[in-house]
Amino acid sequence: MGQARTYVNEFLNLGAGARGLAMGTAQVASSGNACAGYWNPAGLTQLEQPQLSLMHAAYFSGIGNYDFATAALPLTASQAVLGITLLRFAVDDIPNTLYLVNPDGSVNYDNVTTFSAADYALLCSYARTIPLEQVGDDARNLQVGGNVKIIHRVVGSFASSWGFGLDAGLQYRLPHWMFGLMLKDITTTFNAWTFHFTDAEKQILFLTQNDIPVKSTELTLPQLIPAVAWHTFIHEKWRILIETDVAIATDGRRNTLISGNKISLDPRVGMELSYNQIIFIRAGISHLQHTQDDADTTGQHQIWVSQPAVGAGFQWKGFQLSYAFTNLANQSQPLYSHIFSLDIDIPHKKKYAGY
Repeated sequence: MGQARTYVNEFLNLGAGARGLAMGTAQVASSGNACAGYWNPAGLTQLEQPQLSLMHAAYFSGIGNYDFATAALPLTASQAVLGITLLRFAVDDIPNTLYLVNPDGSVNYDNVTTFSAADYALLCSYARTIPLEQVGDDARNLQVGGNVKIIHRVVGSFASSWGFGLDAGLQYRLPHWMFGLMLKDITTTFNAWTFHFTDAEKQILFLTQNDIPVKSTELTLPQLIPAVAWHTFIHEKWRILIETDVAIATDGRRNTLISGNKISLDPRVGMELSYNQIIFIRAGISHLQHTQDDADTTGQHQIWVSQPAVGAGFQWKGFQLSYAFTNLANQSQPLYSHIFSLDIDIPHKKKYAGY
């Protein structure tokens, strides 16, 4: 029987692209490049030509590695866009100490091997524009999109799972305002686990009083992310964009700003300042959490912490290189990640020049 748990498939919430991470993951309303397949597939409609985006990030001082690749292809004749996204998050070289101790009680370090715990996801996206009305010279359109996602998780040779889910997204844009809504796991995403322990491994687990799992199914409940963004020129070629998103989780109590027994709210804010659509400066903040004060030895005092981020970008002739610098909300020994991503426009009639 499936179980709905908090923080299932959390690797799918890490973010995608240095632009979005530098803006505190506030992207649902304004995302309009190939990474929109991850943030909000409706944003893919902003592309006027094919685009490829690549990212690599090392987490926890290189212990975890996160790789992301996405491609989008506009279908000019039907005003639709197709996208495909691949994600991998893995912790490699984990020591396997099951055979560390020999049957006679002696310790043999030569018996220690290593394995990887890896999470994979494939997102297939489709987006299109729905005309609503014409206001003067401006066409008011509704952008809609969806994802079909396949999830595969592996823990060495011991366990593996397959999962399936659906996402849906909306965007609506005015001259200075952008509105977005992302509905993740709208039908509830499942992961069906199977375990592959050998007889020798089962015996060791039994003798060490560990449970021997047979099979299980995890459920990821729906999450809603409404968003609003405002942008304007502040001085000739200088433009500013500010976005606010609120992730509304329905899987129970989370460590967020507003936390309830069934629903938790996690706000995030991002800003982007651009010069002539060539140079970009970004900042954001997210993941406001209540945690133990590391400086308090009594264990009585808790404080609020957050995950700030800053970054920059450079765009020229169809190439955009973005950088994000963000910490992981650890107080005593802050862990920082340097994240780079590259967006490449593939020449095709018109040049992409917008969000």
